[in-house]
Amino acid sequence: MLKSIRTTLLCATLAGLSFAGHAHAETMLNALFMAQAAYSEADVRAMTEAFTKANPDVKVNLEFVPYEGLHDKTVLAQGSGGGYDVVLFDVIWPAEYAANKVLVDVTDRITDEMKSGVLPGAWTTVEYDGKRYGMPWILDTKYLFYNKEILEKAGIKAPPKTWDELAEQAKVIKDKGLLATPIAWSWSQAEAAICDYTTLVSAYGGKFIDGGKPAFASGGGLDALNYMVTSYTSGLTNPNSKEFLEEDVRKVFQNGEAAFALNWTYMYNLANDPKESKVAGKVGVVPAPGVAGKSDVSAVNGSMGLGVTSTSKNPDEAWKYIVYMTSQQTQNAYAKLSLPIWASSYEDASVTKGQEELIGAAKLGLAAMYPRPTTPKYQELSTALQQAIQEALLGQTSAEDALKTAAENSGL
Repeated sequence: MLKSIRTTLLCATLAGLSFAGHAHAETMLNALFMAQAAYSEADVRAMTEAFTKANPDVKVNLEFVPYEGLHDKTVLAQGSGGGYDVVLFDVIWPAEYAANKVLVDVTDRITDEMKSGVLPGAWTTVEYDGKRYGMPWILDTKYLFYNKEILEKAGIKAPPKTWDELAEQAKVIKDKGLLATPIAWSWSQAEAAICDYTTLVSAYGGKFIDGGKPAFASGGGLDALNYMVTSYTSGLTNPNSKEFLEEDVRKVFQNGEAAFALNWTYMYNLANDPKESKVAGKVGVVPAPGVAGKSDVSAVNGSMGLGVTSTSKNPDEAWKYIVYMTSQQTQNAYAKLSLPIWASSYEDASVTKGQEELIGAAKLGLAAMYPRPTTPKYQELSTALQQAIQEALLGQTSAEDALKTAAENSGL
């Protein structure tokens, strides 16, 4: 009898342990994000915490790297057979990631509500060859920021509408002794420089590729680099721009050391924050200028998406996390550093309040976004162009020769 009772208790205990173990089984996701521009690390952690609170059976291990390490970190982890379930990716990578099976094709997972609710242009962030490899998350382009107080002191009544006007206004500011070098750019030998260059290529009506071959060494592509060189050698551009990334530009601008700066959406609210900035309340923003007779405004597609890796062992949970992070509710709550991908968000007062000027610029800028080349060889092409821009800025070769060499080394 005693043996029977012990056996019954032991079975009950084991069953309880088994049930408890099952009840507390957790799925662990590894997610790779960017520690630079757009949403802050604190924002991403807060979003993720809200997701795990609503989904207690899923935990998310977050890793943040500078933008410059995002691509290689993703590809290297893939090559080792795992690592990440969810990765942030730039609009320039879907072609390569699709060709090399880095990301899962999620076309069938996208609902009708997503298809109709997301801004049409945002979908280009995650598309390649008619398929979708994630959800757009960061909808972004570069804007022209200006210091209202400095323009007023210089007697300038309105910000520039063309790139030539920008140079003219910067010269007025320089000549009046208000600032030695009025313009700040992100021209470090990195992708940041390609984004600034692309903005100018769009203004001048240039092309990167035509008929499968490089087309940037003449026409608008050459005009764009010549503009950069002239701005640099004239002394209107901060000479350290050749080493600046976007965060360097933000710091220079919010210290009051630049009258004009090209940067992403996130700079608007940070530069207007008295805790962060010396120019809070003096920050103006407009779409990047155009070129007379060619364009009214200019813009680069700097958007990014979230995708599920092909090596993920938990693709369903990974997709659930992505859907939460890109949801309208989440994006509206964090709209101060990155504008939502959802069309109806722009009619929501909680999104627009306090950043009406930015929204006004976004309506024009986002509609004019120009793509960097869509090619599986993008990394090779970008590296060649980065080197060309540096060599031309430093006067080591002419803009034309630098771009010709880049075309030869582009892999196209």
